[in-house]
Amino acid sequence: MTEVDGVTRTTSVSARAAGTAAAAGTPVTVTGLAARAGIDGSHLIPYGREVAKIDLSVLKPDGEAPGSPPHYVVVTAMTPTSFGEGKSTVAIGLAQGLAHRGHRSLLTLCQSAMGPTFGIKGGAGGSGRARIEPADRMNLHLTGDFHAITAAHNLLAAMIDNHLHHGNALGIVERTITWPRVLDVNDRALRHVVIGLGSAADGVTRQASFDITPASEVMVIMSLATSLADLRERLGSVVVARDEAGRWVTAEDLGAAGAMTAILRDALAPNLLRTGEGTPALIHTGPFGNIATGCSSVIADLVAARGMAALPGQEPGYVLTEAGFGADMGLERFFDLKCRVSGMRPEAAVLVVTVRALKAHSGAYRIAPGRDLPEAMLQENPEQVRAGAGNMLKHLQIVRGFGMEPVVAINVFPTDHDSELAEVERLAREAGARVTVVRPVTEGGAGCAELADEVARACRAARDGGPGGAGRPLYGPGDSLRTKIGRVAAMYGADGVDYAPVAARFLDDCEHDGYAELAVVVAKTPLSLSHDPALTGVPTGWRLPVSEVRLAAGAGYVLAVCGALSTMPALPSHPAAERVDVDTTTGQVLNLR
Repeated sequence: MTEVDGVTRTTSVSARAAGTAAAAGTPVTVTGLAARAGIDGSHLIPYGREVAKIDLSVLKPDGEAPGSPPHYVVVTAMTPTSFGEGKSTVAIGLAQGLAHRGHRSLLTLCQSAMGPTFGIKGGAGGSGRARIEPADRMNLHLTGDFHAITAAHNLLAAMIDNHLHHGNALGIVERTITWPRVLDVNDRALRHVVIGLGSAADGVTRQASFDITPASEVMVIMSLATSLADLRERLGSVVVARDEAGRWVTAEDLGAAGAMTAILRDALAPNLLRTGEGTPALIHTGPFGNIATGCSSVIADLVAARGMAALPGQEPGYVLTEAGFGADMGLERFFDLKCRVSGMRPEAAVLVVTVRALKAHSGAYRIAPGRDLPEAMLQENPEQVRAGAGNMLKHLQIVRGFGMEPVVAINVFPTDHDSELAEVERLAREAGARVTVVRPVTEGGAGCAELADEVARACRAARDGGPGGAGRPLYGPGDSLRTKIGRVAAMYGADGVDYAPVAARFLDDCEHDGYAELAVVVAKTPLSLSHDPALTGVPTGWRLPVSEVRLAAGAGYVLAVCGALSTMPALPSHPAAERVDVDTTTGQVLNLR
C-alpha cells in the first residue's frame, strides 16, 4: 500500500492489474467479473455470456472467518429537476474512479423499469462512459425478475377475484379491496378499469386499477427480504382488504403466499453485470421512489459486503449504493427502512449537485417533463446558481442530520460554464463540505478519480472516529405513527402535519391493530422539499397535508399520501419507444437511452 495526498491506495500486483484492466475496458468473463467482486465462481448462475445471478448460498457461513467489513457509501442528491441529475451515472463513475485508484469496489443499483425506459425518463443504467453493460439487458427484461414480480402480484389479484366468485367464504367487503393489478408498461388507460364484464362465469363485476410493476408492494418486499424464509413471511403478511367484521384479510388467508414465493424464488438472487470499464455491479429490484424505498435490494448489499470484506493482507473494498431522488426522500428511507433491515451503516454519503438543478431552484424558470430546458437557463449566470444554493445547503443539513459527512459531487453537463461550476464549489466549501467536480459521462472513471479520493478520505476519517459510520435513523420503532410522520415532515421543513379525517381514522386503525411499530413512507413529489412541485428552493411557512394512508404490512411500512399521486405513469405524445428498434443483421438494440 502507498499513501498519496492522504489517501491510502492498494498497490498489490493483483489490485493494480484489476484497476488497470477495468480502466481500459478490457473484456472480462462473468467468472472473472465475479472474482473482481470477491465472489467464487461456484456461486454463479450464468444467464447468457455477460450476465449471471448470484446464488444465495454465497451468504451462508463457509467456515472462513470474515475479514474487516468493507467501506459502505451511499449516493444521494439535492432536489432534482424532472430530468434527473445523474445519481446513477455518478455512482457508476465513482465505482470506476475507485478502480483507477487501485481500490476494489462493488456497485449495487436498481434495475431499470421498462415503463420509464419507453416513456419520458429513459433507462436508469447511467450514460456515456459511466454506464452499466450490457445496456440492453439492463433496460429490457434482464433475467426476468420484473416479470416474476408482475406474475406473483397478479396471481394474488386473481385469487382475490376468484375467492369472490366462489362464494367469498372470508367475507371480504368488496369496496375495501386495495390490491390492484400491475404491468411494467406506462399505460394511462389502465389506471381505472372495470373487471368481470360478461356473463356470471366471467367473475364479479367491480372497479379495479393497474399500477406500474415498480409500484407493487411485492417489489418492495423483494428489495427488503433477507432470505427466502423472510420473503415467504412478508408475502403472507400482505393485506388486501377487510372482512365484514373489520379484520384485515391477508395473502396468507387467501392461500396465495406460498405460490407467490415459488414464482419469486429465483428472482430473489441478485444479478451480476459490469460497468463499461469492467467494474462489477449487482443489479437487483427497483421499488418506485415515490411510494417506496427507491433503493436496490438488501440482499445485493449483503452479498456485496461479503465480497468486499478484507481478507488477511487486503484493504477493505468499497460497497457503493444509491438512494432514490433527493436526500429528503431516498436517503431518509434508506436509513429508516433499508438500513434497519440490513444492519449496514454507511461511512460516507455523496451528494450529487448540478448547475441546472441549482438554477431551477432559483425560481426563475418553469421546467416541464418531456420538454427541453428553457434556453435562457443554459446561459452563463452564476447569480442564479447562488439564488438556488439554499436547496443544496438544505440537503447538506439533511445528510448531516443522519450522522453523515457529505461529499459533494458536482456533475458536469455540456451546457455548464466554468464560472458557475466554480460558484457551486465555493458555496459547498463554505458550507464545510468536501467537494469535487466530476465528469463521468465524458471521462468515465478518470473523471471521478478525485471524487474517489475524497470518498476514501471520508471513509477513513469515519473509521478513525470522525463523522460518518453511525448513520442514525430519523425515528425509532417505538414512536407513534404520527410522531414518525411528523419527524419526516420537520426534516422537509414543514411547520406541521394536517390529516384528512379518513387518513386520521386509518392511522388509528393501524395502531389499534398492531401496526404501530412499522416504518412510514411519505409519498410526495420528488421535485420539491414540500408536497407541492411548484415550491422550489427551500419552501417555508407550509404544512404537510396527508390526504390518505395506506398499509403495506408485508413491506413493513405505512404510506402517507401527500398531494397528487399516480402509480401508473403515462406515455408522452412522442414516447422513447418510437425511437427504439433492432438492427436485424446484428441483433443489436438501437436507440436505448
